Amino acid sequence: MKEIKLPEINCETVCREIGDFIIDTAKTMESTGCIVGLSGGVDSSTVAALIKSAFDRYNSNRDDTLELVGYILPSSINKMEDVKDAQILAKALGIRFEIHNIEKPVEAFKVTNPEAFEKNYHKGNLISRVRANVLSTKAATEKKLLAGTGNKDEDYGIGYYTLFGDGAVHCSPIAGLSKRLVRGMALFLGVDETIVHRVPTAGLEPGQSDFKDLGYDYDVVELVTEGLDQEFTPEQLATHKQLVPLVKKQIEHYQSIYGNPKLESVEQVVKDIYRRHQRARAKVKIIHPPTPKISLRYD
Repeated sequence: MKEIKLPEINCETVCREIGDFIIDTAKTMESTGCIVGLSGGVDSSTVAALIKSAFDRYNSNRDDTLELVGYILPSSINKMEDVKDAQILAKALGIRFEIHNIEKPVEAFKVTNPEAFEKNYHKGNLISRVRANVLSTKAATEKKLLAGTGNKDEDYGIGYYTLFGDGAVHCSPIAGLSKRLVRGMALFLGVDETIVHRVPTAGLEPGQSDFKDLGYDYDVVELVTEGLDQEFTPEQLATHKQLVPLVKKQIEHYQSIYGNPKLESVEQVVKDIYRRHQRARAKVKIIHPPTPKISLRYD
């Protein structure tokens, strides 16, 4: 069976491509810059670093400067270390930032949507939508664009985002980069390695992590979705030599942490990603923010 090819990038080239896209989008929309929600994670940190690099380049010797503003919007679920890391990043980039706890706005929805508080899943999505409302309103009042922080594995791969929440943005700068490539770009841009290698979490439920929710990590998502794009069938992928040892290792790792595997076989993992991928393709038709064209190299 042929190899599943994974893309590589030249970080300097792609940094400029994404930066040009952000600048062109901002100027076309006659905005004063961008807003980004900072979570302390690698995705939002990378987006912020990319935009700041682009704006610094644009602003040199210009009067119509573009500004990046970071908003840190924790709820009671979020860890203070994440808030601290977001602050450190904002200060390192030299951008204006604000911190606003959104617990009270979230709790206010108990009046109109008490049913959303009965399950962590629905409350988590509510938190995401409240956060998006705050960010989009800040963007509107400051005449700025709200930049999304979703990567390719999350958005295109399995649709792991909240509609009208973190998916409700004006543009999506890293939508063409897998989690693997985002980490590489983050290191290129000088993002702290603690952030780069942090366990991914949406921060919407107590003790939540993406791995705990899914039962596999984004390296598996990338391999499966790239395989599907390269016309492998789900059945072929379930027995592929690149996937089988990786997935088995992750199933064992999940079981060692949580006691029972969420998914028990390579076939189940591939089927789950395939199912989520089909839903993601339908989901993206509802809200599809513009994304940059980037140079991916398949050797």
